[in-house]
Amino acid sequence: MAENKGAMKVPLCKAYIDSKETDLVREVLESGWLAHGPKNEAFERKFADYIGVKKAISLNSCTSALHLAVEGLGITGEVIVPSFTFSASANAVVTAGAKPVFCDALYDTCNMDPESVRKKITDKTQAIMPVHFAGQPCRMDELMEIAEERGIFVIEDTAETIGGMFNGRKTGAFGTGCFSFYPTKNMTTGEGGMLTTDDLELAAKVSALKAHGMSSSTFAREKTEKPWLRASVFAGYNFRMCDILAAVGLAQIEKIDMMNDLRRRHAKFLDKNLSSEHLDLPVEDKNCHHTYQMYTVKAKGIDRTKFLAALRARGVGASVHFDPPVHLQPYYNDCKRFGWKKEELKVTEKLAESIVTLPMYPGLTQEELEHVVKSVEEAVREAR
Repeated sequence: MAENKGAMKVPLCKAYIDSKETDLVREVLESGWLAHGPKNEAFERKFADYIGVKKAISLNSCTSALHLAVEGLGITGEVIVPSFTFSASANAVVTAGAKPVFCDALYDTCNMDPESVRKKITDKTQAIMPVHFAGQPCRMDELMEIAEERGIFVIEDTAETIGGMFNGRKTGAFGTGCFSFYPTKNMTTGEGGMLTTDDLELAAKVSALKAHGMSSSTFAREKTEKPWLRASVFAGYNFRMCDILAAVGLAQIEKIDMMNDLRRRHAKFLDKNLSSEHLDLPVEDKNCHHTYQMYTVKAKGIDRTKFLAALRARGVGASVHFDPPVHLQPYYNDCKRFGWKKEELKVTEKLAESIVTLPMYPGLTQEELEHVVKSVEEAVREAR
């Protein structure tokens, strides 16, 4: 379908940036200290307080956080991961030296199915990785019960659900939390991530591993008598976040609840005005506080490819998250190596074939929301 050049443009997402970020970044640039430094420390404290944990460690990505969670906890066996996620979740398990084992998802929330998790547990299972999809927390009561019964770790991939809550407790506070600050997320630093934990020993190990295995940062060593002395206690990495990005994070964490409230308001408008005849609309699961990092629908009785093309032709930046699912990605499409069976992941494959992501970001205007609704109605008719 040819693009309608006169159509309003509504991007899939847009970061919510104002003068607060600009002022703090300018402060860092003028200070002369651009690497990991005082803004990182301030950002980590504020983020830990926000999530409700003892420690937060700033990193260069959520993938690094996931990797260090697996390595820092000494996991070398199996980690149960939903296949309905971005490949980074499984990649981090592999690169840290463990094995991902794929479980199925729940159709309504797109999150990992606790019953499927139970079926995938073996004597080699060392951790469960709940991936909170699109702003919706997983069913953490059931997953924590499974973990406690088996004495295994919980590593939360909460890249998409900053500020999400289950039973009033924020995601990232149940196990080891791993967050993303990519521009599409609920808050951003451009690139970046965070690991949260109440385990002070793990926090110390992760802090060293992220910085070439050194137990103290360059900024901290500047306050000592011999700041040039460096000692690596681990064979570590360079997974650090610089002070410039941490400054952006400091501005963003101050308005995260406001930005999430706007997302929820926009989602309610879409819920009310979109027809469910050919689309299954998102749901807010019991005991959950959804933060709508994405607004996803599932196409039914229509051609999804035609539906997406019709939306894009009208200037609506629709996309798909995620197709193919991880177990059908070329690297992971080895059922013997990664221990999956096609019949065990039927819901995941159904989701991958039907999911559609519509525009969602705090700054959506009423005019843009109405354009999305009208475009969806027209696109559904064309895709029948």
